[in-house]
Amino acid sequence: MTARPVADILEAIYASLHNDNQDIDALIADLKTSLAADGKKEVAVDAARLAQNNRQGRKVMQAYFKKRGVAVVFSE
Repeated sequence: MTARPVADILEAIYASLHNDNQDIDALIADLKTSLAADGKKEVAVDAARLAQNNRQGRKVMQAYFKKRGVAVVFSE
């Protein structure tokens, strides 16, 4: 099984966040698999593209992803 590129999964995650988190758990699992294939455990997310780009929204996202094994950092 070939892992999807991280950039493609991130685009799908951004779309999911704007669509009431539709299929977000499956996308996080795909992201975790792709990151593992690249030897990474962390992904950089563009905060400007989030549905809730405030401190609380970013912290909720970090906590949710962390529970599923993916560390999130935010790029400017």
